[in-house]
Amino acid sequence: MKDVYLLSGFLGSGKTSLLSHLIEQMKEKGLKPAVIMNELGKLPFDSRSVDEDVPIKEMLEGCICCTGSEKMEAQLQMLLEGEVFDVLLIETTGAAHPVEAMDAVLSPYFANRLNMKGIITVADSKRWLERDKMTPQTRMLFMEQIKHAHLILANKIDLLSEDEVATVTMQIQGFNCHAPIIQTSNAKLPLNMITGLEATYRGQEVKQAAIGKQLTLSSRLHTFSEPVEKEVFEQWVKELPDTVYRMKGYVPLVGYKNPFLFQYAYGMVQWLPEYIKMEPQIVIIGDQVEAITVIGNTPND
Repeated sequence: MKDVYLLSGFLGSGKTSLLSHLIEQMKEKGLKPAVIMNELGKLPFDSRSVDEDVPIKEMLEGCICCTGSEKMEAQLQMLLEGEVFDVLLIETTGAAHPVEAMDAVLSPYFANRLNMKGIITVADSKRWLERDKMTPQTRMLFMEQIKHAHLILANKIDLLSEDEVATVTMQIQGFNCHAPIIQTSNAKLPLNMITGLEATYRGQEVKQAAIGKQLTLSSRLHTFSEPVEKEVFEQWVKELPDTVYRMKGYVPLVGYKNPFLFQYAYGMVQWLPEYIKMEPQIVIIGDQVEAITVIGNTPND
């Protein structure tokens, strides 16, 4: 199973610098990283900073979190089938919402092959202090990227006074009290600060971040041992808490030969018939998903 780290953060925050530092450290440890870079422009400027011996896939002119979901699955498929690597680093665009980016990565096709370790958000400390100058939509995205992080880099502290550094750290910690905050310049982060992250729940005791903070946004893989009644399953979906953001996968239904493709987002449910027998499992994304009891049978998460 391949570990996956999602690098989030606003435009110009330092994600590519972080990517370069992590690649360098992983190679020093004897690990072989692979990279997926999502850029909104037509030219892959950021990917030029990645060493030639690192497998890389690029997604241009589209955000990973909206129209890019199918492209992401194709890139993952090519990496998993065509390259040898130990760790996958995904750098999202500054326009990507972390929940939707995480959703694009966690396809049921790869649920047993990828282990989402966590979302690392790079926050521009100076921009944080000046966030009131942003448009409301831009500020909301900036805040959401920090809110859903499993680890936060308060970056560019070299541009701030000691009092400003203290203010940034205190304010960000108040906004996301679950994620460790690391003060950085040029996004230099020790590799050992991310290896303890675990954002995928697979039935074991809930793992914790490196400094003992419990992660909130997480994913869970549930495998069905028997078919379920469609009406019963939909009723269970209606009763889910608001902290469940996404679900997708293949649900075995009573009376049907093959599991149906099932998707859930923002309270909306979609069923599509499948004409080949897919693995009967779903991926659940949300806050504290390990506490949810899945309807229908004894889970084999």
